[in-house]
Amino acid sequence: MRHFPLAPAFLCAASLFAQSAPIQPPPTTPGTTPAPAPEVTVTPGTHIPLALLNSVSTKHSVAGDRVYMQTVFPIMVDGRLAIPPGSYVLGVVTQIKRPGRVKGRAELYVRFDSLTLPNGTIREFRGRLSAVDGRGDEKLDQKEGAVKGDSNKADDMKTIGEAAITGATVGELASIPSHSYGLGAGVGAAAGAAAGLVAVLVTRGPDAILAQGSTVEMVLDRPLTFQDSELNFGPMSAALAASGPGPTAKGSAQKRSRFPF
Repeated sequence: MRHFPLAPAFLCAASLFAQSAPIQPPPTTPGTTPAPAPEVTVTPGTHIPLALLNSVSTKHSVAGDRVYMQTVFPIMVDGRLAIPPGSYVLGVVTQIKRPGRVKGRAELYVRFDSLTLPNGTIREFRGRLSAVDGRGDEKLDQKEGAVKGDSNKADDMKTIGEAAITGATVGELASIPSHSYGLGAGVGAAAGAAAGLVAVLVTRGPDAILAQGSTVEMVLDRPLTFQDSELNFGPMSAALAASGPGPTAKGSAQKRSRFPF
């Protein structure tokens, strides 16, 4: 009687069973949830300097026109780069008010709609203007959020005065044959002043202009939150993190320097 070895047959059967048996997941503790992904939040009140890529004005723009801007300074959150320079901001002109002929300044209103980071991450947000370029004559009404053109009262008075002087000179020259110099000068001055007033009445005041290449400052009204994985900008992140923080929210422990216009 022949005996067959059982050990090899047993090992082969065990191997086939192990391959066919389903792999069971490791046991989990009841009530546990995955850890949330880390987030980076740019808080309300953060000031963001922007450069205009196109021009808008109360003379050539209408409500609904797009405003294209680009960030010019890195925005840091706890040492992490949140909004790098070169990010695109899209806005829209919401209201235009032309300057009056006698009174009333030009007014321009802009709304911010979206932010696009250099890596393609997009966020809709809400912000408002907090400063405009000091190189122009425009002023920002902080309460209304309107960019207002300069007043033209000084130029109007100058126009009337120059017209009166010119009229007086012409009147005096015209009165030489009759030797009525004072009367001629008075009549000429009155006529010149009237002509200057007419010129003022038919001429509008200065328009409000945000020129291409000028700078404005925007302040966030709501938090702007990103997932940590959305803020991968390559070597730029490490370089800017080492250079120090950017603008911070108003009222923070670190004093924010005024944006140099």
